[in-house]
Amino acid sequence: MQLKRVVVTGMGALTPIGNTVEEYWNGLVAGRSGAAPITKFDTTLFKTKFACEVKNFDPLQFLDKKEARKMDEYSQYALVVADEAVRDAGLTVDKVDQNRVGVIWASGIGGMYSFQEEVVAYANGGRNPRFNPFFITKMIANMASGLISMRYGFRGVNFAPVSACASATHALIDAFNYIRLGKAEAIVAGGSEAVVTEVAVGGFSSMKALSERNDDPATASRPFDADRDGFVLGEGAAALVLEEYEHARARGAKIYAELVGTGATADAYHMTATHPEGLGARLAMTEVLREAGLKPEEVDYLNVHATSTGIGDLSEAQAIQRVFGENPERLHISATKSMTGHLLGAAGAIEAVAGILAIQHNTIPPTINFHQRDERVSPGLNLTPNVAVQKPVDVVMSNTFGFGGHNAIVAFRRVS
Repeated sequence: MQLKRVVVTGMGALTPIGNTVEEYWNGLVAGRSGAAPITKFDTTLFKTKFACEVKNFDPLQFLDKKEARKMDEYSQYALVVADEAVRDAGLTVDKVDQNRVGVIWASGIGGMYSFQEEVVAYANGGRNPRFNPFFITKMIANMASGLISMRYGFRGVNFAPVSACASATHALIDAFNYIRLGKAEAIVAGGSEAVVTEVAVGGFSSMKALSERNDDPATASRPFDADRDGFVLGEGAAALVLEEYEHARARGAKIYAELVGTGATADAYHMTATHPEGLGARLAMTEVLREAGLKPEEVDYLNVHATSTGIGDLSEAQAIQRVFGENPERLHISATKSMTGHLLGAAGAIEAVAGILAIQHNTIPPTINFHQRDERVSPGLNLTPNVAVQKPVDVVMSNTFGFGGHNAIVAFRRVS
């Protein structure tokens, strides 16, 4: 069977540094940090008092009030970015077979705020179990994929992969495989997360995973820097419309890039720590190159997972060296989490969008807050410090890794 080609025809983004694709890209190129003191709850008792929150988001600008109150914020985010992507792709009913369009939507956690809210209300209200009738549907991690399909009548494949911080990239990989096997003509894929809550900040803080740079939040996310002290929690969403190449051409869709290679592996090592030599990451990057038919020297830009944690950044750097060698002029690397924070299950989606936009604009976003390279990170790795770089960009890769040892990586190529 001849496998189909898969291209990107639409994108949507809602991030801590911009509420549309255009605003997000402008924030990346400007090197803008989305970190600031938390506004969503009282942080008095918490060691970490800041996060990368979405700013100026009003669901009632996009959703009916009655409809919005039935959804957790992660689902609201999902619907907003899906709408931007579907409109961008021109995926109208008269141009597609709705039975052949699917939705694969990821969230690492789902409706954490709704879960917290209901449990706290129950605990404070005594033994009378007065739960919101929408509690379960607001909380479960698959609801966003269902809501997107209902919004547009997309009756194709529909589910929600969950693999912690690799979730959204797994959604892209699954969508890629369904389309190239001929099981769908287009799929809305991506991820959303809304977990700037007491339980999330408290939980990650107890693991000593979060930065505690409360005196200067904007500089707290500093991947590969010698002075990093943990990741910065983020929230938001991104959507990509993936489409079979000939189907996109037939309806005259604009094509941003082609998804050419994927890799998914396991570290099989530890619940939270990455393999110290980056074994799983290396296997996944190697598989991406094999499937895409690419040589390491053909990759122009690598958007790394790099969360600003001590072990994770180093293991990923080792894996990159093993796969790509040291070619600082050819391969630019950047960690956009230095600006957006870590969006957990949505990270792979917003970072895929960043990579595709790098192709569109021939520009590499920077790694900000980079002041002193960790001496264990090879100087042969070009980390694009602090300032965006203009250069021809034809091929990009995007790395994501999740608790449980999940590794998911994708590669995009310019379509000439």
